[in-house]
Amino acid sequence: MARRSPDISQLPLNALRAFEASARHLSFTRAGLELRVSQAAVSQQVKILESNLRVQLFRRLTRGLALTEEGEALLPAVSDAFGRINQALERFENGRLREAVTVGVVGTFASGWLLPRLQKFGAVHPQIDLRIFANNNRVDLAGEGLDYAIRFGDGAWHGTDATKLFDGFFTPMCAPALAKILNSPIDLHYQTLLRSYRPGEWAQWFDAAKCKAPRISGPTFDSSVGLAHAAAQGAGVALLPGILFADDLSRKRLVRPFDVQVFLGSYWLTSLKSRRVSQAMQTFSDWLTNESRDTARRRA
Repeated sequence: MARRSPDISQLPLNALRAFEASARHLSFTRAGLELRVSQAAVSQQVKILESNLRVQLFRRLTRGLALTEEGEALLPAVSDAFGRINQALERFENGRLREAVTVGVVGTFASGWLLPRLQKFGAVHPQIDLRIFANNNRVDLAGEGLDYAIRFGDGAWHGTDATKLFDGFFTPMCAPALAKILNSPIDLHYQTLLRSYRPGEWAQWFDAAKCKAPRISGPTFDSSVGLAHAAAQGAGVALLPGILFADDLSRKRLVRPFDVQVFLGSYWLTSLKSRRVSQAMQTFSDWLTNESRDTARRRA
């Protein structure tokens, strides 16, 4: 007659907890301290589990415990199961289910616009656990397991839905001391022009300023945040989106020597077309688009 496998519904939860804690500590005493029960109670629960499984899970040593081969085989599954349960329980707070929304954000947008508004979002939607991952506009929604990505460009990314948040108009910015000697766009020919990883931006600005572009040979940065820091320290002139550096401008860390600005792209909220939109995702999307419309209206 074939031997039947143990029925998981017949395994006591307390016995599994006692086994998992004992296996981590290799001690019934330390497991008991963690579970707030006596060493004898832990030992008894492990014996109940061993009896149900008809195997020995530990070798009782003079000092402590050692897992048997059967115990080593069982431990990963039990640890993983309790880990998943704990993760699920952590989502409940004050009788409400907390939902996570993971968002990849181009660094300039994160620091210049999103982060100052997160407290406002959290106050209105405390049940949503926002997880923000900054990047330099190079993002893989599927590979990184993101619900959304906020990125800069033309909105055309294969396999994604894109909702425009607002346009990016770029203008030269520099340290106040440098701005004092810049009287017209031609003066930029004699300054270090800091570049982003997107080629041709300065040429487009000089075209909008109706001025011949010089040979651009300044250092290249992979983010506008880096460009702004370098410009503020007097390293040169950066071409930056004013809407995302309003704080630096108001505090006079950066100055706009000219009014001419050029449209180089927009900021978009993107998600995979194949991604099922959860209620928390929809809530974040609605809030973000409403906030961005307010920003666009104030700019207009």
